[in-house]
Order: sequence, then structure tokens, then C-alpha cells
Amino acid sequence: MANISHTANPHIGTTSPRMVWAGRILSGLVILFMIFDGVIKLPPLDVVPQSMAQLGWPTDVGTARLLGIISLAAAALYAWPRTAFLGAILLTAYFGGAIATHVRIGNPLFSHTFFGVYLGIIMWGGLWFRDARLRALLPFSR
Repeated sequence: MANISHTANPHIGTTSPRMVWAGRILSGLVILFMIFDGVIKLPPLDVVPQSMAQLGWPTDVGTARLLGIISLAAAALYAWPRTAFLGAILLTAYFGGAIATHVRIGNPLFSHTFFGVYLGIIMWGGLWFRDARLRALLPFSR
């Protein structure tokens, strides 16, 4: 991790062990969820075509597997420190698609539609805690 100094706040460029662990825990939660999400779509388990039908998605095995591979690949990129930023961007797009799907069919706002928003906040928060470069880019404290 690069130690980037920032004139407005000297703590932005520093990474304490507590911050790194907080970031790892938050990131780990998202990664575990995405592994679960991707793995159940590969066979796919019985619940996957049922859920996809309710969401208005094609229920064929190929679509489920493609979504599973995309989610696993994006999660792997996010988990690897050198590609974490790219993985976060790809996962943000994935979550955006999920949000749009839930909006389109009129699912409940806070429990279903905003779930992708919650995951995105946790994901970017985890990366923000882990990576001083992102804190320098997005300084939330003064």
C-alpha cells in the first residue's frame, strides 16, 4: 500500500492496522456474499430459476451460469489488492443491474431494491478503509 500524503489532512494517507482490518472485514462480507451468489448460479440450484422467473429474467441454465461467472470474476478482481478498484467498479455495475431489475418489477424499496445499494456502500467502504489511495481521492474528513 502506498503511503500518500495529503496536505489538508495528514491522516488520509496513513493506514492504521485497525483501518486495514475494518476494510478487510467489510470487503470479506461482500466477497463471501458474491461467492455464494455466483456459486449457486453455476449448477444452478433449483432456487435460481425460480428467482430469475420472479425477476423477469430468462430461466435457462446459460443465463444463470453467465451471471454466476460475472459475479465470481468481479468478486475475484475485488478481492485481489492490485485489481480491487476495477473489481469494485464491475461489482457496482452488477449491483446497478440488480437495482434496476427490482425497480422494474416494483419490489419493496428498502428490503429488495436498496439491497444493491447496501452492498455497494459496504464494498466501497471496505476498499476505502483498505486503500490509502482511495482515501486520498475521496477524503470524507477534513
